[in-house]
Amino acid sequence: MIARQVTIPALVRIKPGALDRLGVYAQRYSFERVAFLYSEGLPEPLLSRATRSLAERRVQVVDDAAVTDASFEGAYERFKALPPRTQAVIGVGGGKALDVAKYVAFLARIPFLSVPGSLSNDGFCSPQSSLTLDGHRRSLPSAMPFGVVLDTEVCLDAPKVLWLSGVGDLVAKFTAVADWKLAFHARGTPVDDFSALLSDATVLQFQAHPERDLEGVKLLGTALMLNGIAMGISGSSRPASGSEHLISHALDASSTRPRLHGIQVGVASYLISLLQKENSELIGALLERTGFWRAVRDDPFSRREWLEAARRAPSIKQDFYTVLSSRDCLPEIERLIAEESRLKDCFTDDR
Repeated sequence: MIARQVTIPALVRIKPGALDRLGVYAQRYSFERVAFLYSEGLPEPLLSRATRSLAERRVQVVDDAAVTDASFEGAYERFKALPPRTQAVIGVGGGKALDVAKYVAFLARIPFLSVPGSLSNDGFCSPQSSLTLDGHRRSLPSAMPFGVVLDTEVCLDAPKVLWLSGVGDLVAKFTAVADWKLAFHARGTPVDDFSALLSDATVLQFQAHPERDLEGVKLLGTALMLNGIAMGISGSSRPASGSEHLISHALDASSTRPRLHGIQVGVASYLISLLQKENSELIGALLERTGFWRAVRDDPFSRREWLEAARRAPSIKQDFYTVLSSRDCLPEIERLIAEESRLKDCFTDDR
């Protein structure tokens, strides 16, 4: 047998009012001196609730700062500025703040508590930090959060487009796992069966109640958290990221107006599922039920930019075999985004 040590969050709270108990959770694990990093522009009521809950339990905030950019250089400077005897790092808000806080904790080798303000992607509980390095976006190895404190009421109050982005990032797990298995058959890329099963199961779990209410937010938050854990178990991004993410990365680098990660990934997942010839109806119907397609059609993508992103996508990651590596998919993609019933209104010709 292959022996492996897997790190998973010790603290998980996904419920209404969790933010107001942040101090209780920190005290429970004897975190008396913490760094507190939060998103620039985080609504004052949320910031006050978090800091008040810590103060009520006599948890001392020895360093607090608004995160303005998610760069390796900035995270390293924050790490160097950590006061002595800091016992944990708490990140509150959106992806930038959580990625920086996670990386600071990783460099300091101390626990990280992830407190997301929305569910736009699975990054709040993953072993990676998405940071810019020399101006280029990179996924840097990090550590799994020690704790996840997800207030479902807070996430429900976030803008709907952030919830839709999370849905888009979630459905990508089907196409990512299919690409992973394709890479095994074509190149012998090892597949961790448990991680693949866990990743697929998270989408099916959310499918039971894909509504934007407290129960739906709980299911989506749990599903995205488990996706992050699946990556930690496998030691790879493969359970959660495939050719649909390559297209999104290419768009981030070349589009004149990149959209939210999960919005790009959700559209790409459906497109890729048609190329893979599996899971298309499940993905398409789930995106329909949540209102995802309506939101994309209200603000369509550039057809030219997507075709260029699809052309560049296979070269984004070396030795990362996907359906885009298996053949020249560009003619199929061009036809699908022009004619397929769900996709054709998601794109517009540049004016």
